[in-house]
Order: sequence, then C-alpha cells, then structure tokens
Amino acid sequence: MKIKKLITHFFLFASVTLSIAQSKNLYGGIEIGGKGVKVSVIDVDNIKKGDYEIKSFWTDNIGIAKGISIDGKLLNEDIAKAVEIVTADFLKIKNEFHVPVENIFVVGSSGVAQAKNTNELTEKIKTVINKDLEFITANNEGKMLMRGLIPAENYATSMVLDIGGGNTKGGYIDVLNNENFVFFPINLNYGTITLTEAINKRTKSSSLSDFTEKAFGFLPELRDQVRAMYNSGKNALDKPNIYLSGGSVWAFYTLYNGLAKENFNEFKLEDVINYDAILKNNFKKFEELAKKDPEIDKVLKTYSQKHLISGSNILIVALEAIPNIDEKKLYFAKQGHIAWLVSYVAEYSKKVKKIW
Repeated sequence: MKIKKLITHFFLFASVTLSIAQSKNLYGGIEIGGKGVKVSVIDVDNIKKGDYEIKSFWTDNIGIAKGISIDGKLLNEDIAKAVEIVTADFLKIKNEFHVPVENIFVVGSSGVAQAKNTNELTEKIKTVINKDLEFITANNEGKMLMRGLIPAENYATSMVLDIGGGNTKGGYIDVLNNENFVFFPINLNYGTITLTEAINKRTKSSSLSDFTEKAFGFLPELRDQVRAMYNSGKNALDKPNIYLSGGSVWAFYTLYNGLAKENFNEFKLEDVINYDAILKNNFKKFEELAKKDPEIDKVLKTYSQKHLISGSNILIVALEAIPNIDEKKLYFAKQGHIAWLVSYVAEYSKKVKKIW
C-alpha cells in the first residue's frame, strides 16, 4: 500500500510540475486599440527562432478612439466600456487558459495614446486588475511590428506599415557597422477611425454620398501627409519587400481574396484599386457575399462602409506614393495583430538580437 501511495504521489507531483512548467510558456496580451480590444494567447517554445503557437485570439469592437478626433479626449463611456472588457479578458486569460499573471501584458496602442486623458484609463485598469497599462509610442509600435512580424533574415530588405484605428505606423531597419540593427520609424497621424471622424466633421449630413465626396476632397491633404511620412525615413522607399498589417489591410484582403491562408500573403496595387472600386461603387456585392462567407461577414460586422473607405484611401495613397511600386513585393501579414506580444515576450526573455 505504501508503495502504491508513493507511486501515486510521484505521478501527481510530476503532473503538477509539468503543468506549472507548461504554463510558464504561456503568454497573454491585451491591446486597447482605436477600433477595439484585441486579445492574444500564445504558447512559446523558442522565441529566438520564432517558434510559438497561437492558442487563441479574439477581438472586442468598441471604437475607443472616436472621441480623439472630436475634442482630443477619450469619451467617459468608452473608458468605462474598455475597463469592463479588459477586466473580463484578463480573467479569461488567467482562469481559462491558465496563463501566469506575470505573463499577461496590457498595452494601449499609439493611436489611443494620442488622447489627452489616457491617465484616466490607466488608473481605472490599475485599480480593477492591478496591472500597469503601458502605452506604446508610434515609434516603438513600428519597431515591435518589425521584430514580432518579420523573419530576422529579411530585416535589412523590408519595410513594415500598419494601418490602425488611430494612426498608421511602421518603419524599416538599416544595418550599421555590419552588426547593429537600427530601426527608423515612419508615422502618419491618421488611421481608419480618426480619418473617418475627420471627414465626418466636414460633412453636412450623415449620408454616404456626402461622406464619399468629402473623403475624395480630403485626398490631397492625405497625400501630403503620406509624403511627409516617407520623407522622415530616407531609405523607406528603397526596400524591395513591404509587409502590411492592420484592420484595413485585413479587411481589403479578406473582402477581395477571401480568408488569408498564409502568414504572408502577396498582392498587387492593382488588387487594392479594384477592391476600392467595388467598395465605393458596388458595396452590395460584399453584402451578398457576407451571407455565405463568415469571414466576409466578420469584416462587415467590424467596419462600416465609411470606415472601409477611409482605410482603403490610406492604403492606396500609401502604396501609390512608393516609386516603382509594381516592382516591389507586397504582403499582407496575417499575424500582425500579435506582433507586439511576440516582441514583448522576446524582450522579456532577452534572447533575441537587439534592435536600436
């Protein structure tokens, strides 16, 4: 009997030890972005080799950035809703996925960080779940995209660009002195939500025709700002590989091509132009497809037609400003939504080459 008890205790101890060891490889990330809260849970085997598995990902759409274009502040009701959602997501990550609390990170996107009253959101989240909310600057967000999204061997030949809800950010890496990876950020203050709100302020009615007309009139200003964005990074336009991510790029690729099957999905500027024409002139086509395709339905439930138009305008203007664009390789990076978390884990583990 004693031997049986010893064996039972041994296997129980081994099982608990294994469970604890496995949970230490689990990481959870909660990102408060301009269009909503994105949640990721990953199981990391070897972060240096980019060896990880996405255990779960989900999005809560709340449009927290819409107040920024109105008076520069987050609306009180949006703050309250964000805290409620973040709390529920935090508890789900901890209790259902058994992620250690110290492995759960909560961040605010650079687009949300533009608000004047982010301290209110930070304090409320700290009070409820005892977690520090760190706002990622646009420069750091671009760096995280590069480190968490692009294979290291492609750093020197690539540019990343993410069209978010509150802004657009990205950058590229140059290798200095044959060993130092130096990141050069590029940023645009407009994202899908903030551009939509800026256009709405110029309209006289809520009609789609009025919005479309004002969106067209906004293009020269948008082109000037995109030109300034690229001018801030002298070698950005020289990179042969361009990796794009963000909700608007996901929406374009899904509506035009269907569900992305690869981590990096190639497309051409011509595809975006064709998509833009359907979006503005034959939106009914997407609505009909949504009745049969759950992925397309998900896009239309996430973004209104006005939001899609704003995102498409940013995407087209950003691509058309690149010389010899037809000679470049354009990729929709499907895993862009978890790039920041992968980068956080890499920094946490201190096992990857540093990017300055």
